Amino acid sequence: MKNQPDFQLHWQSKLLLLIVVPASCLWIFLQAVDAWASHDPVVMQAAGISIAFGLFVWSVRAATGPAAATGAIITACLYLRTPGWHTTLFPLAATLTLTLLATRIGRGRKEQLGTAEGTRGREASQVAANLGVAALAAIPLTATQLFSPSALTTTASLAAIAAALAEATADTLSSELGQVFGGQPRLLTTLKPVPTGTDGGITTAGTVAGCFGAAIVTSIAVFIIRLSLQTGVVIFFCAILGLFADSYFGAVFERRGWLNNDAVNFLSTLVAAIAAYRLVQM
Repeated sequence: MKNQPDFQLHWQSKLLLLIVVPASCLWIFLQAVDAWASHDPVVMQAAGISIAFGLFVWSVRAATGPAAATGAIITACLYLRTPGWHTTLFPLAATLTLTLLATRIGRGRKEQLGTAEGTRGREASQVAANLGVAALAAIPLTATQLFSPSALTTTASLAAIAAALAEATADTLSSELGQVFGGQPRLLTTLKPVPTGTDGGITTAGTVAGCFGAAIVTSIAVFIIRLSLQTGVVIFFCAILGLFADSYFGAVFERRGWLNNDAVNFLSTLVAAIAAYRLVQM
């Protein structure tokens, strides 16, 4: 059952969907028009992969029907940005696998604490909150990216996508596994002990698990997308920056009822993506 602050701030979750889904669909449509004109099979590939992705996460109850559809749209958006074998779908698959495992480890304890994920899986707004920034980072948003793309802007965009996925993985693993193995959490801003499940609470075990997850996703991104080791280091540390930003936003804004969890997750992945994009361009 949703608590009262989350219910009152549900408009933030709807706003995220209104930002992520239409923008992704517009990008897919424009790419489809271009591919149709040039007889490029990439759109059919994207459609097949995204449908398979959506059906899989729905069949294993990792997401509700609308959430699976939202994930399929984001999958198509990422594939159209990086088609072929050197695609960002591999780090996305790593994110899905790691987060799915983390949510199911220690489920009994999480149910006792009242923090377990619903049996139907994640909702559409949660998918948009965790993966929406990666999709938006795939869309050319500036004149430089759109009309005169360079190797630097391309690498920066890919780093932003990878950092967003790595942060989303780190956040979920730190939260889900920290509840099971982390012991007494402490509030990030004061380091005072707080009950398990408190917004902004961190544990050593949870933080280590988050760093481990970010390292896995980053390594896969570097290997598959063929990024440099230096870029990989930037991606990893930006993901960890986003992880701590998530705890900070939770401790300061979510606890006061200013932001809900979806907004906090979206903003933390945004911090990771923007930091990676800017640092790679320096």
